[in-house]
Amino acid sequence: MVEPILSVKKITKRFGGLVALKDVSFDVYPGQVIGLMGPNGAGKTTLLNVIGGEYSPDEGRIIFKGKDITNRPPHEVCHLGIARTYQIPQPFVSLTLRENLLVPAVFGRKLKREVADIEEDKIFELVNLKEKKDSLAGELPIVSLKRLELARALARKPELILLDEIAAGSTEAEIPKILEIINEIRKMGITVVIVEHVMKVMVNAVDRIVVIDKGIKIAEGNPEEVMNDSKVIEAYFGA
Repeated sequence: MVEPILSVKKITKRFGGLVALKDVSFDVYPGQVIGLMGPNGAGKTTLLNVIGGEYSPDEGRIIFKGKDITNRPPHEVCHLGIARTYQIPQPFVSLTLRENLLVPAVFGRKLKREVADIEEDKIFELVNLKEKKDSLAGELPIVSLKRLELARALARKPELILLDEIAAGSTEAEIPKILEIINEIRKMGITVVIVEHVMKVMVNAVDRIVVIDKGIKIAEGNPEEVMNDSKVIEAYFGA
């Protein structure tokens, strides 16, 4: 039987008197694309922060590849094989895109420069930034910065990647490229957990959706099941 690559076990996270997450549990299996869905403020990004080590849970455990990584700091989580992107991209704005990519590739993974250069071209091709790789990151629009953020995460060669709203700000015409990128990441053997509000991405890219509302998991299933769930319709769509 295939073991989960990631297990979120009864995670609770409080900020003072606010309960951001309460008893959230689900499993992610190797090669899957799992969506985290819910209204603004539901706790989705908080959960990514707990998985990635930015936050320590008040209760519960995070298991990655059979190891308890609860309370591990972000740099340790990254070295174990988990990379992530953020809602607000965090590039080195005074560096070129190439230089941004070389930081995790050469220093994080200690690759030889010539090997990193070869991988760099493949990654920039994937995220459709090859023609801009010598531009300064600070000159890019937000959509391109999100793709640079994704490129930097992929340069770490993760086994699991956490994507936080990579389609935000994209036009309708750009969504097919986002779907193509996610599919290519899957083909690379990387497992994906994605937070996204763009429904076309959720419906067409993921195997399973976990829905959180007010910090509580209210539904889990394939996209069709979740979209027709009465609790989801009430909580997410306000019906």
